[in-house]
Amino acid sequence: MTASSPLLDWQDGQPVSTRFGDVYFSRDSGLDETHHVFLAHNRLAERWAALPADGRFVLGETGFGTGLNVLCAWQLWRRCAPAGARLHVISTEKYPIPPEQLARALALWPELAEFSQALLAQYAALGPGWHRFSFDEGAVTLTLLVGDALDTLPQLDAASSAVDAWFLDGFAPARNPELWSPALFAQLARLSAPGASYATFTSAGVVKRGLAEAGFSVRRVAGFGSKRHMLCGELAAPPAPAWRAPWFAWPRHTGQRRALVLGGGIAGAAAAAALARRGWAVTLLEQKAALADGASGNAQGVLHTKLSPHLTPLTRLLLSGYAYSLRQLPRQLRAGEDWDACGIVQQSFDADEAQRHAGLAALGLPEALLRPVDAAQASALAGVALPHGGLWFAQGGWVHPPAWVRQLAATPGVTVCCGADIVALEHDGEQWQARAADGRQWQAPVVVAANAHQAGQFSQLAHLPIKPIRGQVSHAPATEASLALRAVVCGESYISPARHGRHCFGATFRFQAEQLAVTTEEHQENLDKLAALSPDVWRRLGGEALSAQALDGRSGWRATTPDYLPLVGPVADAAAFADVYPAPERCGPRQPGPDAPWLPGLYVSLAHGSRGLVTAPLAGELLAAMLNHEPAPLPQPLLDALHPNRFLWRAQKRRHAPGRA
Repeated sequence: MTASSPLLDWQDGQPVSTRFGDVYFSRDSGLDETHHVFLAHNRLAERWAALPADGRFVLGETGFGTGLNVLCAWQLWRRCAPAGARLHVISTEKYPIPPEQLARALALWPELAEFSQALLAQYAALGPGWHRFSFDEGAVTLTLLVGDALDTLPQLDAASSAVDAWFLDGFAPARNPELWSPALFAQLARLSAPGASYATFTSAGVVKRGLAEAGFSVRRVAGFGSKRHMLCGELAAPPAPAWRAPWFAWPRHTGQRRALVLGGGIAGAAAAAALARRGWAVTLLEQKAALADGASGNAQGVLHTKLSPHLTPLTRLLLSGYAYSLRQLPRQLRAGEDWDACGIVQQSFDADEAQRHAGLAALGLPEALLRPVDAAQASALAGVALPHGGLWFAQGGWVHPPAWVRQLAATPGVTVCCGADIVALEHDGEQWQARAADGRQWQAPVVVAANAHQAGQFSQLAHLPIKPIRGQVSHAPATEASLALRAVVCGESYISPARHGRHCFGATFRFQAEQLAVTTEEHQENLDKLAALSPDVWRRLGGEALSAQALDGRSGWRATTPDYLPLVGPVADAAAFADVYPAPERCGPRQPGPDAPWLPGLYVSLAHGSRGLVTAPLAGELLAAMLNHEPAPLPQPLLDALHPNRFLWRAQKRRHAPGRA
């Protein structure tokens, strides 16, 4: 039992939290309670019917529980909202229910079967952090914040979240007082749009007083079932906006929804698809003759999540990105052909790695996400003998990146232009002009640079500290014996189960390389690493008889940054930044500072390194959400950690640090 387990029991066929000694929904009828309390007293039907065709509405919820409220809201949205409008749900949950228990709970409501099945198809064991779900071709999104609400809600960006209606549905105040505290009510007010409504099943005095003190009006009305009264109201006195570091802001796009995306790999295709799903006209410009001809062109890529037990920003990004990618793959690619959730063994190949793995195992993450295994267990899972134990990622596996890129680029609204070698990027005061080496030109008000280290050729992006690192993977023909390998095995290198009769393994890292030609030397390095990773697999592939000269493979550039985090977000004018913020440490609530000198409509999704299959799809969703002024799929501290301005800000702070001239 992990620390995040909900401690759920069943009484008379209904789920009950033994941790809090309370029911998840009314014993009289949870479905009718949801309609009476949350839908009716937030006046959702009439408010949604009055939305414009391109309108948006944000629901906030404290206590996801079984998801019943969200599914009922989704059903009502389908019935009332105009085509083209988008519903965004932000819900918190400290103790997410395991998938099998959630399925049992939702089976109580056959009238919601279509919605329940869609949720369950994307729902898996949830680790801590932000989890993004998408339904009805993107018309409905759910951002599920797993963790204590008093930790997660303060990390929401108030400007983009702006909740229009709240469902206050935690366990009863007497059972779970933390979820009905003044600090919680203050967060609700901070995150509310002007005039935001709320409804809750309880009429407890502590809730009435807390809501009123936070600036909400409070009305006591008839409750549902055995509850005589409930509360509802609106935000009557909004709090003053909290200070936000202007250099980490996201400028609001209000122009035409047209964009150029530079780069036809996973980062560019993901950004293009996410924008197109929101009605944008996107032109995807790829330098090479075909999509996914760079680092995204490998035959097999691993959904690799090398995590830190200290839950660093990179680890938090990987946890959210890993879960997001795993939700997309079953809906977008053919299982067994273009991807395979075969599982991943990460071996503890030395003392440092064993210590890191022990720290991760101690975090109490769901076992379906990762669990420790000894060498015998790891070998049984992989189907071959392994020299070390480690961690088992049951949900992980391999992907054929070109298929994923092509599928994303085929999203309606995306126009693909290959052979478009962009050599100049200029802004004419209204739009960006992208000119190719052959003279062709494209223009749009928004540009997303997703072309890895090649983005540095443009003067507007030359300040970004992107370093290319060459890597080479090797391919070996499968043998009858090697086909026993049934999981990805990682250590100081990796090998995947066979696809189309070939194993993919490697990969090398060359920090000073200038050429991309595949070399026999690096094939031999990959073979040597394979022999250490699993002598058994090495022997099954031929052992000493397997010659480096006989292998084929592929090389490419990985792009990374000094802090190993991607660059995702809007771009400022680097030359003007120092003048606008001569002393950034002096900016704050009392001296807010001016807006950053943004280059209008210029955004990046760059430097995903060797983790692009995990980080780039979520980065595309992040860019599209923020360009459409929607709730972000990541917490504000992570938005800041990924922001392209972080290096300008750090340089300016160092320049004015004590002791410097």
